[in-house]
Amino acid sequence: MFKRRTPEAPANPPEVVKTGGKGRPTPKRRDAEKLRRQPITAPPANRKEAYRKVRERQAAERAKTRAGMAKGDEKHLLKRDRGPVRKLARDYVDARRTIGSYLMYAMFAIVLLSLLPIPVARLLVLFVPPFLLVAVFVEGILISRGIKRLAAERHPDEDARGVGLYAAMRAMQIRRLRVPNPQVRVGEKEKV
Repeated sequence: MFKRRTPEAPANPPEVVKTGGKGRPTPKRRDAEKLRRQPITAPPANRKEAYRKVRERQAAERAKTRAGMAKGDEKHLLKRDRGPVRKLARDYVDARRTIGSYLMYAMFAIVLLSLLPIPVARLLVLFVPPFLLVAVFVEGILISRGIKRLAAERHPDEDARGVGLYAAMRAMQIRRLRVPNPQVRVGEKEKV
């Protein structure tokens, strides 16, 4: 009743030819294991040494990340700095001299002037800082509008939210202290 009814196998079955094999025999298990093995490094002798090794490894990783950020390497950048629109904004700002980048130097000079007992210097200390701040604010608005327009032209399908403020804030930083480092010289055309 439950007997298997399969046809008998033919006397000489057709040969199956496999094309595109790996072209080499499968390695023996012991050979594959030898290749996988790596020398075991000695475990740290005590807790102090283990912490020292961890700190060294973390310091090396931080140095690598810092160098990548300075170069502008996309995978090492912070999320706020990533993307073609942000790169365009950085290049747009870095290609210009801005009042904001000299603001800290000017404020330092004003503080030094305030120490002088000359009445004209004290008068300058009263009126110059507000004028500088208004100039930096207006410059930030102009830079923001310019980069938004340029980003809409060159990268219409990219998200450009916040790029104006990003560019304005970068314009207020001292050029040597900007991170990522400027990739274009002053007066050079920004890269696409």
